[in-house]
Amino acid sequence: MSTTVLLTDGEPATRSALERHLRHDGFELLCPPATARPDVVLAGDETEVDRWRGEAPVIVLGRVEADHVDRVRAFRRGCDDYVARPFHYEELVERIRAVLRRSTAASVERPERLLAGPIEIDLATRVVHAAAKPVALSQKEFALLVRLAAEPRRVFTKDELLRDVWGYQLKARTRTLDSHASRLRRKLRAVDPDACYVENVWGVGYRLLGLHS
Repeated sequence: MSTTVLLTDGEPATRSALERHLRHDGFELLCPPATARPDVVLAGDETEVDRWRGEAPVIVLGRVEADHVDRVRAFRRGCDDYVARPFHYEELVERIRAVLRRSTAASVERPERLLAGPIEIDLATRVVHAAAKPVALSQKEFALLVRLAAEPRRVFTKDELLRDVWGYQLKARTRTLDSHASRLRRKLRAVDPDACYVENVWGVGYRLLGLHS
């Protein structure tokens, strides 16, 4: 089965070259507006990440005038990779294949549920229970909980969590993680006051289950 690529780049020369080469290499091209779900999206603008994130892996083809700020913003939006222009076609194809390998591995290895102590997470329905009681979480709170619950007693560094949950590829001075971790802790403790959740390990980062849980 061929790999379907949705190409949203509107720059004529780039689009024409990619369509020709990708078809020659056995990829099936989709063009906007596409009704079929693609295997990967080649986006000419980081705003396209919002449309396709969660539906298919997204590789942003950075504009010629783009700088590192544009790159960081694209990753913050949740893109899977970023390729600056001018780029080499062969490198782009290898990046497409690498993204597809990661996506396939994640879909195969990802369980339907995560259990971490008294916490149960249904990944398909995004429903969370703590001590058998439902917990309502925002999108990023849920993503942070899933990352911590994957290894509930491991201490994740702040850089790891900012990269894995928010897509930061560079060190950043931000209180985003701390504020989300604090809200997540309050929501879990509200339904299960006796447990130690989302422990802040000073100077390092966070873990889900504290020493006394």
